[in-house]
Amino acid sequence: MKIAINNTFVTDNTSECESGCYFLQTKSNAKYKAPNNVHLINVHECKKLLNINENIKLIGITGTNGKTTTAAAIYETLLALGYKAGVCGTRGAFVNHKKIDAKSLTTSQILKTLEYLKIASEQECEYFIMEVSSHAIAQDRIEGLNFDLKIFTNLSQDHLDYHKSMQEYANVKNSFLSDDSAKIINIDDKYVKFNHTNAITYALKNNAIIKANEISLNSGIQATLEVLGESVKFNSSLQGEFNLYNLMAAFGAVKILTNQNAQQISNALAKFNGVEGRMQVVSQNPLVIVDFAHTPDGMEKVLNALRHLNLVVVFGAGGDRDKTKRPLMGQIAQKYARVCVVTSDNPRSEEPMSIIDEILSGMDKTNTIANPDRKEAIKIGLNKLKPNEALVILGKGDEDYQEINGIKYPFSDEKVVLELLN
Repeated sequence: MKIAINNTFVTDNTSECESGCYFLQTKSNAKYKAPNNVHLINVHECKKLLNINENIKLIGITGTNGKTTTAAAIYETLLALGYKAGVCGTRGAFVNHKKIDAKSLTTSQILKTLEYLKIASEQECEYFIMEVSSHAIAQDRIEGLNFDLKIFTNLSQDHLDYHKSMQEYANVKNSFLSDDSAKIINIDDKYVKFNHTNAITYALKNNAIIKANEISLNSGIQATLEVLGESVKFNSSLQGEFNLYNLMAAFGAVKILTNQNAQQISNALAKFNGVEGRMQVVSQNPLVIVDFAHTPDGMEKVLNALRHLNLVVVFGAGGDRDKTKRPLMGQIAQKYARVCVVTSDNPRSEEPMSIIDEILSGMDKTNTIANPDRKEAIKIGLNKLKPNEALVILGKGDEDYQEINGIKYPFSDEKVVLELLN
């Protein structure tokens, strides 16, 4: 990619180089040799060239699940409190209520992130929040970024096609938490290891600095939060214990960043209504919920939060990804659902039915239907609903495509549901 600057540009791609341009040399592109007629610069020099304000407080969030909701909750709460802020991650990039880039990688290559920080600087942002993936940590895509606050949400099985083992996956995530920077850590997680210097903990099961009491999850979330010596009653329209964790992390982050009083933060955070594609109600009658959950733990959290309802669940598993999680996903769906409809997610280069068969290997065939056509599967799910039951469609959330053999075809779970209901 290129960023225009004065009469030339900066790039991180050798094939884009022209005489006199700037080439950002990083660990992740070090194997490519730039031509001699360009100016080689590092990340620090690139920040100066782009006039990035180094006083913007940078917040990095890592974990298997909860990054997107936690990032959005911090961003929206800071804006509600009157601060200027930006955020980037799975949903794209936003600055001061405006979308500045579409969805792409959870964590972009460093030059793309610097472009976001350039815009944030021009818009006088005080804060910028980033989702930080394990791939980005392993591939040095956050090189040269100085985080003022790091947040760890949780760790569960995902990306083992890349990391090979849970231990390696945990080691990569934990490496992000090994320095002296300020940190907010979910200590209910069994995998987390972190540098305790400047660390603040949160938990529901273990003793922590940020904790919740008098919890009710029957309709939304009600709790009394204890945050850094202050106690405050808190309400949210979000559903489920997993979202209480996300909101506790967000609450702690805003408190540390702004030092506003707890009641002001509680009032601002209560306005946050969640993220598209995360426990998103796309129809009330019948009740249809769409969620991005695509790991065993993610599915467990979503379905457990809805366990008071009779459920029909439509789901699949992504192709060219960790195969060992597929039967586990099948087991979890069957544990909570009256009917399971197993279908395609993003099959990518794999044969859809072979993915489905691997999911089915973890299930008995009771009340289980397989159909690789996702639209047909959603139709079956709607037809199987009895009065007062809910259809839960998992795996793709607010994605607007389905990837098959290298081609992204337009596909939205929400749009398909509304089309079928109408």
